[in-house]
Amino acid sequence: MGMANREISAPMVLLSLLLIAVVDVGSHGVKGVKGGGEEEAADRITALPGQPKVSFQQYSGYVTVNHVAGRALFYWLNEAVHDPLSKPLVIWLNGGPGCSSVAYGASEEIGPFRINKTASGLNLNKFSWNTLANLLFLETPAGVGFSYSNKSSDLLDTGDSRTAKDSLVFLVRWLERFPRYKHREVYITGESYAGHYVPQLAREIMAYNAKYNHAINLKGIMVGNAVTDNYYDNLGTVTYWWSHAMISDKTYRQLINTCDFHRQKESNECESLYSYAMDQEFGNIDQYNIYAPPCNNSDGSGATRQTIRLPHRSHRIFRQISGYDPCTEKYAEIYYNRPDVQKALHANTTKIPYRWTACSEVLNRNWNDTAESVLPIYREMIAAGLRVWVFSGDVDSVVPVTATRYSLAHLKLATKIPWYPWYVKKQVGGWTEVYEGLTFATVRGAGHEVPLFKPRAALELFKSFLRGLPLPKS
Repeated sequence: MGMANREISAPMVLLSLLLIAVVDVGSHGVKGVKGGGEEEAADRITALPGQPKVSFQQYSGYVTVNHVAGRALFYWLNEAVHDPLSKPLVIWLNGGPGCSSVAYGASEEIGPFRINKTASGLNLNKFSWNTLANLLFLETPAGVGFSYSNKSSDLLDTGDSRTAKDSLVFLVRWLERFPRYKHREVYITGESYAGHYVPQLAREIMAYNAKYNHAINLKGIMVGNAVTDNYYDNLGTVTYWWSHAMISDKTYRQLINTCDFHRQKESNECESLYSYAMDQEFGNIDQYNIYAPPCNNSDGSGATRQTIRLPHRSHRIFRQISGYDPCTEKYAEIYYNRPDVQKALHANTTKIPYRWTACSEVLNRNWNDTAESVLPIYREMIAAGLRVWVFSGDVDSVVPVTATRYSLAHLKLATKIPWYPWYVKKQVGGWTEVYEGLTFATVRGAGHEVPLFKPRAALELFKSFLRGLPLPKS
């Protein structure tokens, strides 16, 4: 995807706009910084190339999270369509690790715009989540999308811990730049490997709040098709493949008997079984939605499929139902590399020496710090009274619904409202169960990127989440 086998080092140029006081990044400490006003005005987007007229405000730009290394994270804010001052701030993170929330969350899932097929302009998404909230898309960690580091070794040795700490610094500094959001309700959302990022950032915020008297008004988190626990994710994935007739009984038995699902890195024998299953038994399918047509190349062949390694798999997404187009990632890579688009977004101001890509191969290959399980953080969040919602598109074979159910069952939570079908437009949108401290919901017929495949159902889910109410029974 244009970044493989390439040494990455952004030039040693600090943005002139980011004249912010040095931040002390201790274990959780971040000293307050002065901002707002001029910086906010400089980040205002007047209009993007090919963008239809909109009534809401947009901002984008960089926040330096580490001055010594020159690490800066790129964000894009879409304010709420109606009465933004009364609406919460919702942060969206995509996973990978190494994938861009601009490419996925903003451009094909919950953002207000969709890139058209020629990448010449944008269309409106009527199911955008900014109809209900202010949306902040963050490209994290440095090396993802437009976010960069001047210290090239950062991209060759990264992982969960630094991502969470840098994201906290980003949020503290961003709130200084946008003081009107300082006491607003904050929710963190995301999908896939953001199943790590979201709870890990929530934990950083809880620790920061304990130190600085609840400076950030964090109210809850919501994650979809989320990487959660190595053992249960792996067991649940293999079970899903077998129960959905993607693999043979023989391969299923071999995987169960050969692989140690607790391990970070599987044995060669186990890896070869995975490869055999995907290459010989799956066929040319979109693993992110097993019933959707894959994105085929112009010669009719399927898109090159990256091997999914377990437990720390490459959650690369090669695609894009209801006007479903499996090739939208390609449109994003054209649109966001246009110089006029980058200029309008205040992006790539330091002239990063590589193309913007939807996912960074370099980061994905060099991810050297991954938690075995985030279930302990779930317990912390529930104990702290945060609203915790977990949802699952049920035709995703990459982080499938079985994996999520195995993981959540391990929490052993008491049931508050037993399993029932929830509805959207008089149709079953999925199924849900409300536990003490956590709500779980499936989205019927949705793939890995739930809002892409089922935008109306996803918006209904989001609405219920923000209200803190169970999903509609009729």
